[in-house]
Amino acid sequence: MQPHTAIDRDIVRYDPTTIWLHWATVGLIAVLWVTGQTADWVSRGPVRTGVWSIHVALGLITGAVLLTRVAWRVHFGRVLPPSDTGILYAIAKATHYTLYALLAAVVVLGVVDALYRGFNLFGVWPLPQMGTGDTATRHSIDEWHELAANLTVLVACLHAMAALVHQYAWRDRLLDRMKP
Repeated sequence: MQPHTAIDRDIVRYDPTTIWLHWATVGLIAVLWVTGQTADWVSRGPVRTGVWSIHVALGLITGAVLLTRVAWRVHFGRVLPPSDTGILYAIAKATHYTLYALLAAVVVLGVVDALYRGFNLFGVWPLPQMGTGDTATRHSIDEWHELAANLTVLVACLHAMAALVHQYAWRDRLLDRMKP
């Protein structure tokens, strides 16, 4: 580990809450995507219900984190100067707005899916059923939810790759801004 230098102290960082909300979102997206892709590999029964219940509960938490993140960013979060200008700035801004919109779509579609089918959380807390449970409609909601989730992960990976290019190819220490 290298000692901190004067240059290290000059790095402008986001505030701790913004950083925590960012990395909590990253972790939640990763766990949700993996559980969404693998839950049906588990045999039908209480374990599969538990995995899907964790997925639904974490999806609801993700919704709360997203709302908190947006409110924090708008009202309290530290605003840093852009790391890029011109077209790169426009791409970065568009990427961030796309991530927020996709994540909101995933959460809303997940809630609609759970309510449409009347999901029973952990086998003890039944969510109200807001639909007929029609298989074709359920399948359509599932497909839109999965598409939005996959697009979120794709855009998030592109976002992460861009941050890594900044950090290791351009050596502008961009990642230090979001370091816990």
